[in-house]
Amino acid sequence: MNQFEMNRRQAMIASGLGTLSLGMPGAVMGSDELDASGNAVASDKSCIFILLCGGPSHVDTWDMKPDAPMDYRGPYEPIETKVPGMRLNEMHTELAKLTDHFTLINSMSHPGAISNHFDAMHNLLSGQSEKRVQQGVPNEHPYLGSFVAKHKPSTRNFVSNAWLIKCVGPPVFCAPNIDIGGYLGSAYAPVFVGSANNHPAMDDFKPPQIYDAYDEQRFEVRKSLLGQLESNRLDKDQKVKDWSDMRAKTYEALTRSEGRQAFNLNQEPDKVRDRYGRHPLGQNLLLARRMVESGVRFVTVNGWTGQAEHDKKGPPSSSWDMHGGNMGMGNAFGNGSYGMGFCLPRLDQALSALLSDLKESGMLDDTLVVVTGEFGRTPYVLKQDPPGRQHWPKCFSSIIAGAGIAGGKVYGKSNKYGEHPTHNPVRPEELAATIYHALDIPINDPTDASGISRQLTTGQPIMDLFG
Repeated sequence: MNQFEMNRRQAMIASGLGTLSLGMPGAVMGSDELDASGNAVASDKSCIFILLCGGPSHVDTWDMKPDAPMDYRGPYEPIETKVPGMRLNEMHTELAKLTDHFTLINSMSHPGAISNHFDAMHNLLSGQSEKRVQQGVPNEHPYLGSFVAKHKPSTRNFVSNAWLIKCVGPPVFCAPNIDIGGYLGSAYAPVFVGSANNHPAMDDFKPPQIYDAYDEQRFEVRKSLLGQLESNRLDKDQKVKDWSDMRAKTYEALTRSEGRQAFNLNQEPDKVRDRYGRHPLGQNLLLARRMVESGVRFVTVNGWTGQAEHDKKGPPSSSWDMHGGNMGMGNAFGNGSYGMGFCLPRLDQALSALLSDLKESGMLDDTLVVVTGEFGRTPYVLKQDPPGRQHWPKCFSSIIAGAGIAGGKVYGKSNKYGEHPTHNPVRPEELAATIYHALDIPINDPTDASGISRQLTTGQPIMDLFG
């Protein structure tokens, strides 16, 4: 082992940063930028990715078919919006007022027969349509947030990639690579925030321990020890100087209070918290906005809306997996935990509050918002009691807004029953490429950590979505 490697290990041990910097999921640092007063400059573009785990029905939400037979269209009527041809569910009373803020994609599709949550979510989050396991070899392609953390690491926060909250319940709803960072490694995996029993709608919500890790006295002692270890080498060895610079940046990020303050939702006025909704989805979206304000680059929000007081069925992670009676989930069109009558008003409240908040504060210019499930639901209602819909990968809808995306548009079209796209189909590849383009990230990655040239996705950005 050469002298630099010994110094590096000694430095990590002395500083206590071995698990808090290079090895901590999501904890990757970029170059720091300060203004003339020593304050952090505004962050570059960020993304709030709202994953409606379970896969919402497109024909009951954003691609309604009022002229189809009742067995297809379901019980809901569309509501009038500002955009001709944009049909939203009648329970989207607030979102209907904001259609000029976002583009609706009604032609999302998985090219293969991806009918299970695991593979569909993997393809959606990795931006590809390849099978999760090919010839017995797992696909280790990193997910969107990991690539963003690599190419646009935070300059102001210890965390670049976060996930609120990690899916819970059966592992069928968890994409396989969410907590490993794929071939990029664990440093680019997300930091998971909260759980079903610890989320920001709860009075005793506790943030991740890494935001409580700073102890000023201990850190000053460690900094002094590191200075002694490196003092004889800084002028002689550029590698040690580079390590010292990185350590200083990590200290700087840890000692800033804005990352920790993001979790103090009590700083928000009651009317703001009420506007988002005092439920898991509402408060997680408010927390996501605060985390982006504090410099986090990519925040994935689990679209869990909570559990109805009268209905505790099912795992608290997949509100939108509305199978109905054949899976014991109750009426997909009812007011239970797996019912549109319970989940859709909460999504309407939380999403409209986020879009309005970002627009009013000017943050929407630099904050990309993506709302999607991993697939849609069968255009036909299952003939069972109570009713529901099965998985449907051939066609689904997504909302995308901010960071240069044009508002007031409908992109793509499905057939009269919502069975498949008829105009401008969008695969996971195109959606991923569009996200990277909006965030100013090239889709051709010259080399990864192993020196291998790779592509982030084989898709191309949909330039028609940009204003």
